[in-house]
Amino acid sequence: MRWSVALLAVTLIGACTVGPDYKAPPVVAADAIQRGSFVRAPAGVADAAPGLARWWEALGDKRLDALVADALAHSPTLDQAAARIREAEAQLRQQRSAQLPSASAMGTVIYADLPGVALGNAQGQSGATQGGGAGQAGAGQSGGGGTALEFYNAGLNISWELDLFGGVRRGVEQARATAAARVADLADAQVSLSAQVAQAYVALRDVQERLRLNAASVSLQQQQLALMRQRVARGTASQLQLERLQNQLENTTAEGVPLNAQRDEQLNLLAVLTGRAPGALDADLSRPVPVPLPPARVPIGDPAALIAQRPDIRAAERQLAAATAGVGVKKAKELPGLSFMGLLGLGGTTAGDIFDLGNLTTLVAPSLNWSLLDFGRARAATRAAEAQRDAADAAYRQAVLQALQETETALSRFGSTRAQLGVLARAAGTAKRAAALNQQRVAAGTTTLIDQLDVERQRIGAELAVAQAKAQLTQSFIAVNKALGLGWQAAPLSADAARRTPGEAPR
Repeated sequence: MRWSVALLAVTLIGACTVGPDYKAPPVVAADAIQRGSFVRAPAGVADAAPGLARWWEALGDKRLDALVADALAHSPTLDQAAARIREAEAQLRQQRSAQLPSASAMGTVIYADLPGVALGNAQGQSGATQGGGAGQAGAGQSGGGGTALEFYNAGLNISWELDLFGGVRRGVEQARATAAARVADLADAQVSLSAQVAQAYVALRDVQERLRLNAASVSLQQQQLALMRQRVARGTASQLQLERLQNQLENTTAEGVPLNAQRDEQLNLLAVLTGRAPGALDADLSRPVPVPLPPARVPIGDPAALIAQRPDIRAAERQLAAATAGVGVKKAKELPGLSFMGLLGLGGTTAGDIFDLGNLTTLVAPSLNWSLLDFGRARAATRAAEAQRDAADAAYRQAVLQALQETETALSRFGSTRAQLGVLARAAGTAKRAAALNQQRVAAGTTTLIDQLDVERQRIGAELAVAQAKAQLTQSFIAVNKALGLGWQAAPLSADAARRTPGEAPR
């Protein structure tokens, strides 16, 4: 009856779980969520929900698609993030095992010759136990008047600490939330990696186009300089005009020098991002192609969808859940702990005794531990956990606000670069028509070829401005998708890590 009452009391106490229950993250940017749209959303975007993966395919560049796929498959950065997931899941399994008893096997053979100690006659025996089992020691009279002892033992040492106040359960909850945060970290790394590859690819195509236009401009200026030398020789132009053209040519030639370095830089970056050594992609990407352009309509969703899908926000929310559970882990250490130690063994004075079930000995020893005088150490640990929980709360709120800021800024830039491209495209059209009209004047003999070459150079300058604006537009499109947290694929999570603890927010 007394054991029944004790077990009932232990069961009732064990149902308690100290520490705060995590329910949901704090509400942040309620006005933006209620509004249901982004403030800076320009024309050309749609409120439709965007796809989570492979947004880069909207650019319509198969080479870019292949590069992103290579990066997602071979990047060491993603391998590191995946390894952290496996580590977190192993720690979760380790934490769950703390809820169960542990047992260790033990075998012992002891021979002792104790001079000057008489424990009995040559046939005397004394009982003894050792470690995780029980046995008997044989005592015989030694030649020097002492005692010789022989002891053989095999057994189990079993221990179990009851989770009276839910500290272990809170630890499981904390480990599960941490594992989910590591999965979100992997998704965030995928978002960053896909954006980096796209940015580097667009930058490469942009610099290749600028190199082509720079070479065309140098060629035109060389023709101008050759014609000017002829005019100087005939006395129809001054040396000053020749020097000005020479200076202009040298400046244009100098502009192409750093472009080569920029091209090599982007090629090296793309190789490393895809898990290759620098120079591995030079042959594949050496042929220039136009910069890919974004579609006419870009789906962006709304602020609420952004908060739900952006991986860094989800990671911050899971970190907050883990920190909240961590308070309960520390709080439980302030309270009493109940543990049981059990011994089960076979042994005796000969090796054969360990196989005799008649020598079975068992022992159960409950132990109640409570650090009554630790000078506030346990309470200070709880206060530290509470501060960590508050810091995680602030980090979550900061992540939400920063995500909204990045998205609004990216949308504003996307709208402005699209408008700028329209203006520059019209200017390039004007320059092209001017060159065609001036060519007619050259054919009619009313203007010189040098003037025509100058008009052509201006046309190339207008094309260069358009090319740079196209690259900026695509880069701003990439920034929008990165700010929206797009480009990740759900990673598999173990069933234990994916299971929600009661009270946790849905993921």
